[in-house]
Amino acid sequence: MGWTDYFVLLGFIAVCVVAASSGAVFQPGAWYKTLKKPWWNPPDWMFPVVWTVLYAFMAIAGWLVWRSAGSFGAAALPLTFFALQLVLNALWSAIFFGLKRIDWALVEVAFLWAAILACIVTFAPFSATAAWLMAPYLLWVTIAAYLNYTVLKLNRQALAA
Repeated sequence: MGWTDYFVLLGFIAVCVVAASSGAVFQPGAWYKTLKKPWWNPPDWMFPVVWTVLYAFMAIAGWLVWRSAGSFGAAALPLTFFALQLVLNALWSAIFFGLKRIDWALVEVAFLWAAILACIVTFAPFSATAAWLMAPYLLWVTIAAYLNYTVLKLNRQALAA
């Protein structure tokens, strides 16, 4: 591996850190604590742990695709989906926690889920490892989407008031 490889990997890490910062800016806070949640809601400590691992996997996956392709241009489609899913990921926190729009966040997370799936599908021809590194993320967002739906369902009357 040459210096370029390391710099590009650092770039992927930096982009993922920027996307992750949305979760630090738009935190759950007191409003979220007042919402009814299902019995299976993960404990609060689990979210930063899981997200740290997932963002690390994302950065490595994106880098592996770039490295396999040999350039950004040669991997334009998968890396476009990669960028799109990062933007959608960051927007979800802003919509759900910032705007407190659980309904809009549910619609948005469907687009996020599709973008992650598109990453997996378009990453696979470049790197099977990269595609598999995105699979836990898809699973977690599937759980998050169902949690989003359940929280909306449990709190619909309170939110309408």
